[in-house]
Amino acid sequence: MDVLIVGGGIIGSSIAFELAKRETSVVVIERGELAQEASSAAAGMLGAHSEFSADHPLIPLALASQAAFPTVIAELRELTNIEIGWNEAGMLKLATTMEEYEKLTEHYEFWRRVQLTHVRWLTVDEVAQIEPHVQNEYGAMYTLDQQVDAKQLSLAFAHGAMAKGARFLPYTEVYDFIFERERVVGVKTTSGPIYAKQIVIACGAWTSMLAEKLRLSLHMYPVKGECVSVTTETPLLQTTVFAKNGCYIVPKANNRLVIGASAIAHSFAKTVQTCSVQQLLARAMQIVPAIAHSTFEKAWAGIRPQTKDGTPYIGAHPQYENVFVVTGHYRNGILLSAITGRIVSDMIERKEIPFDITPFSLTRKGEGHALHH
Repeated sequence: MDVLIVGGGIIGSSIAFELAKRETSVVVIERGELAQEASSAAAGMLGAHSEFSADHPLIPLALASQAAFPTVIAELRELTNIEIGWNEAGMLKLATTMEEYEKLTEHYEFWRRVQLTHVRWLTVDEVAQIEPHVQNEYGAMYTLDQQVDAKQLSLAFAHGAMAKGARFLPYTEVYDFIFERERVVGVKTTSGPIYAKQIVIACGAWTSMLAEKLRLSLHMYPVKGECVSVTTETPLLQTTVFAKNGCYIVPKANNRLVIGASAIAHSFAKTVQTCSVQQLLARAMQIVPAIAHSTFEKAWAGIRPQTKDGTPYIGAHPQYENVFVVTGHYRNGILLSAITGRIVSDMIERKEIPFDITPFSLTRKGEGHALHH
């Protein structure tokens, strides 16, 4: 096998898809079902402009990934016939207090300087014309950010990779690595050993546990995010509505609204707290009062991988150059999936990468990363 990928979520599957398109032999190992963890729990926003309000090393990747999606989705649809819920209605970023309004205007000014064509400021009346059910006192920043069905997109990447020859091994857990003369040559799994020339570790919040087997300490931790969904008799929203206080409401097919998300650090428990449901619904009703009359559908939780400095890890192991770690995308895994697959494939093929990826190094300065002996 040329490349073995540990992790069958959206990041692992997007890397597999890109490698398989390049006629690389790939196997993806997943301890459970495909697209089961953060990939299935996400609301699916491609929020390049809504997520970042100041300079950040991820912005060039976020914009490039967002721009790549129409082509990627067309490829995936042709290969898999999976409908991924592509929605180009855009996003309204709102303020619910004067303090939030001041931060939001700074957010808008940042993007007005960086990329004016993708953002505009709407007055209260303009917001009311677009979204009459939205309660708004301050106006809003409108962005061209799209959204998708996150689980369907993740499955489309996986099935697209399979269509190009990649193999997926679900319900198979990697618990250690196989070493030969100071080189990693494969992995030990619950189904037996598997050997490969190159290995990619992309198992989200669980990555740091495997990295320890390679004497690598990653500064990352799990963040549980809880979401709820409701349904309405008639459509309440056409755009995604994202309040500056962190509450978002994402319209899906069949008059379904996804409301999220809490952020509970250092938790791997996929339970949903009653108080979280109450808080999410209360915030949503503050923004769209008609949600009070909606029908509650369900609540769920996902475990998102966060790093100490808020920047993902994308790079080669400092000691084993054929081992790559790709994790820590936190809330941006769906958005960054298209470009991450390309960057990691280029890295594996030792090609020049058209982005500065030094901020994503596994041994970046200021983090105190260390190989322990």
